[in-house]
Amino acid sequence: MVEPPSNGAVRTAAVPAGARRISHSERAMPVLARLRDRFADERPLSGVHVVACLPLTAETAVLARLLAAGGAEVALCSSNPLSTQDDVAAALRSDGMTVAARRGVDRAGYYADVRQALDTLAGARRALLLDDGCDLLSALHTERPALLRSGVVAGACEQTATGVLRLHQMARDRALALPVVAVNDTPTKRVVDNRWGSGQSTVDALLRATGMLLAGRTAVVAGYGDVGRGVASRLRGLGASVIVTEVDPTAALDAALDGYRVLPMAEAAPLASIVVTATGARDVVTAAHLGLLPDGAVLANAGHFDVEIDVRGLVALAVERTVAVRPGVDEYVLPHGRRVLLVGEGRVAGLAAAEGSPPAVMDVAFALQALTAEWLLTAGLPRGVHPVPAGIDRAVAGLALGSLGLALDVLTPAQEAYLRSWRAGS
Repeated sequence: MVEPPSNGAVRTAAVPAGARRISHSERAMPVLARLRDRFADERPLSGVHVVACLPLTAETAVLARLLAAGGAEVALCSSNPLSTQDDVAAALRSDGMTVAARRGVDRAGYYADVRQALDTLAGARRALLLDDGCDLLSALHTERPALLRSGVVAGACEQTATGVLRLHQMARDRALALPVVAVNDTPTKRVVDNRWGSGQSTVDALLRATGMLLAGRTAVVAGYGDVGRGVASRLRGLGASVIVTEVDPTAALDAALDGYRVLPMAEAAPLASIVVTATGARDVVTAAHLGLLPDGAVLANAGHFDVEIDVRGLVALAVERTVAVRPGVDEYVLPHGRRVLLVGEGRVAGLAAAEGSPPAVMDVAFALQALTAEWLLTAGLPRGVHPVPAGIDRAVAGLALGSLGLALDVLTPAQEAYLRSWRAGS
């Protein structure tokens, strides 16, 4: 009889698998490769502790290694209980980093990991936080006030729309005690990551989880911000008929002029083969909407938290539940006999049922994180929410263009003079 491998043996086997996965992503992230060379030479993060609460994927590992090459001591936790790639986590632990994350932990375990990552700051002289959703910063303010009072944490970066929204609310309540840079809000990040990265990864999750043909289906996209735009365009590109729901009249008008039907959710739900939420709000799909869905409708969330779809209401309403009817999707049978398929437990689908945004996308997003973190150390910002300097955003966009073999036109002196003048007219 062959003995099953011990947990230690499984963890040991995971290290080379994770290292291979990280190496594969590194080859598709040329901007971070260039920055890593410079960081290794200049060591701008020497003596700095960096705690990062990010989706723990191979792409995040490339960022973590860049920060370590720049002299930082790095600790990581995951920003989503279903985003952790356990083999990647094992590889980073073998690099000597503190990693408090495991795929599939419950809510209590998730927040315990966040606290464990913050605890690595004990004895630190200077620290930076990189957050994704504001859970790390929220825990720092509510559970580790002594760290705030010590002045150890120089500042933080936030890379999601949901997290930036929470930070502005903290600032309005006079609760935010640090300078935080809203990395999410740069034009480059919103186009490359929010629109194209989230759009592709969400559709990737739908395909992996359900195996369904999207062509000819009716898909409802709730929210027409950057993420919703990306999801809607990718679904339409694969042949789906897309309906948009919105609460903002300008966004709704934008969707209509882009060629989408715009309906309230109560009218859209009975038509939907697929519903994707991308709003940043809660209760976008409620128990009342669930009863309107056709048999076999698929629910997926592209927002950061698992509150956009009323998952608890779905569980309470269902008369039968099949967990993992396919990998990444659970089936619920409602009282009227219709089935509803929920992708990734209602968490961000692209991470829960797929692998997140492609490496080329995260190359841009994480380059913004790295350069902003470097700048933040010497910027001397007051507490509050701050934008990324436009020069950093343009620099990253330029590096990304160069990595694609693309180039820009350059203004002539006459064009520059014309653009500076108010005297020239028709």
